Parts: sequence; structure tokens; C-alpha cells
Amino acid sequence: MIHKQAKRRKQKKTQKWKFPYKETINFVKFLVALTVIFFIFQFGSQALDWPIETISIESTFERVDILQIEEIISSELNHGFFSINLSIVKERVASLPWIDKVLVSRRWPGKLEISVTEQIPVARWGDSGLLNIHGELFVKEARHISSELPLLNGPEDRSYEVAQRFISIQQRLIPFGLDLRGMNLDERGAWEMTLSNGISIRIGRRNISEKFDFFIDVVANFILSQDTAISFIDMRYDNGFSVSHKK
Repeated sequence: MIHKQAKRRKQKKTQKWKFPYKETINFVKFLVALTVIFFIFQFGSQALDWPIETISIESTFERVDILQIEEIISSELNHGFFSINLSIVKERVASLPWIDKVLVSRRWPGKLEISVTEQIPVARWGDSGLLNIHGELFVKEARHISSELPLLNGPEDRSYEVAQRFISIQQRLIPFGLDLRGMNLDERGAWEMTLSNGISIRIGRRNISEKFDFFIDVVANFILSQDTAISFIDMRYDNGFSVSHKK
């Protein structure tokens, strides 16, 4: 019994390590196949990356100049159909004035399509600025501004806040048939509105949201019920409002 155990120990000690030839060969084959696929894709895509033959630009072209678009993307057109970076093309076109949204896509076999949505001005900001439908000051120094657009004023860093207030009140006045033509926020933080019929609404500096709601819920109906011409309505009181009639 002791002799057999010693023999087994001796047999274990004399076992040799075998190199995993099969596994190594399979791994090498995998690397070779991966390399071949990479080079086929790399050189194949380059061979198939033909030039862009046609560019389609769609827009209303009321404010946007098609020549500006073509010029700003000209350097990107040196790339092929597959290698051109659509994100860069989109960013460059979107950087132009009066452009709100840009869509860029490829169309087989060699066409680049660009769709441009122009900004829609909803109000003037100060003497030369324009606000869009999102309440953004998208042009600070406009050359030509329609006097028919409502006029908004205030500190430039609060232009978005003023625009959002204006858009909200304007929409809520539609059922009353009233039109908001101006809104002003002065340096002290006091708000004032002007309707298309010339009535001035003095909101003040305190409880602004509540007073705007009160204007819609109560004051708007009061204005419609009046037979005599109103000059301005003062809502700077904690409760209620006062009315000044035109002489």
C-alpha cells in the first residue's frame, strides 16, 4: 500500500506541461480575421466614399440667404458622401442669423439635403432687438424692424423673462378679443403693459404672478364692460385696482 502511494507521487511529479497549440492557433486565426475585416472596411469605405454631387437647400428664404449657407459649408464639401460630418454642417448653418432649426441628411447615392426653418419674430426688443417665438433675443441689432410688432423693454439679461410673460399673457387674452401691444420692465423691477386700444396696465413690483392672474380673471372683463374710454388701470394696490378715464 505504501509502495503504491509513493509510485503515484512519483507519477504526478513527472507530468509535463503541454503548450495549448490548438487554442493559440484559434486565437491567431481570430486576430487575422479581425485585421482583414478592419482593412476591408477601412479601404472599402474609402473606395466607396464618392464625392457629393448634389446639394438641396430648402427654406422660405425670406431672411436667409442661400449663398451664405453654401459659403459656410463649402469647406465640408471636400469630404465624401460617407465621411462628411453632418453635425458640423448643421452647426455651421445654425450659426447664421435668422435661422431657428436645421436638419441635415444624406440621400443616396450622392445628395446632401439641408432643411432650414427661419426665425419668426414675435416682438421688438428695445430699439433694435428681435424676440422669437421661444422668447429668445435672436437679433440684437436688426436693420429693419416692423413697427407692427409689439414692443418689449427691460434689462437685457431679463429679456427671456419679459418675453415669456408677454407670450403667456398674449395667449390668455385671445378669448377676450384683447391684444397686448407692449410690455415694460423698468430698472426697479416694476411691470407695465399696453393694450392695442391704448390702455396702460400698471402692475408694479410685488406679487407679479398673482397680479397677472388677477388681470386675466377680473380686469380683462372689466375693460370689456366699460363704455367710456380708459386711459390706464393701476394694479399696484394690495387689493383691487383703480381706473383713470380719458378726458
